[in-house]
Amino acid sequence: MTNREKILAALSAGEQLTAKQIKARFNVGDANREVNRLRHEGYAIYSNAVKTSKGVSKKFRLGTPTRAVVAAGYQALSAA
Repeated sequence: MTNREKILAALSAGEQLTAKQIKARFNVGDANREVNRLRHEGYAIYSNAVKTSKGVSKKFRLGTPTRAVVAAGYQALSAA
């Protein structure tokens, strides 16, 4: 199982992970790059701002795309 598949499995299980958690847990160099690769594969991964004791952090979660996002995707495909 690749690191990207492991990240996707964790997000699919409902976990919300920060970039730092992804780096440490899955031994990846750039967590944002891995998340962006998953997004380009068609997964709706959202980042939410979360307040922590050290300030604001962002957590990634797997979600369902809105109707507007799906419509924009179809429009982009039909224009190509």
